[in-house]
Amino acid sequence: MESFQTIAVFNFQYETVVLKHLLEQEEIPYFFENEMTLSVVPLYTTALGGIKLKVHPNDFEQVQEILDNLNNPLKIV
Repeated sequence: MESFQTIAVFNFQYETVVLKHLLEQEEIPYFFENEMTLSVVPLYTTALGGIKLKVHPNDFEQVQEILDNLNNPLKIV
């Protein structure tokens, strides 16, 4: 886990729920730094720098694609 790096930062725990599911579905190892602390004391989000999604650098490209798809939900069929 020492080699894991931050790829995204979230302010609220609810923003991570769908992302967790997608990462687990793709079997990508990850962890959210500060998640537990901010679930107990959500007002600390600014002080701690938010909830940081950490992944291995080898998975950056795949995770970035997942994040891009989440940020662009409107697709014309």
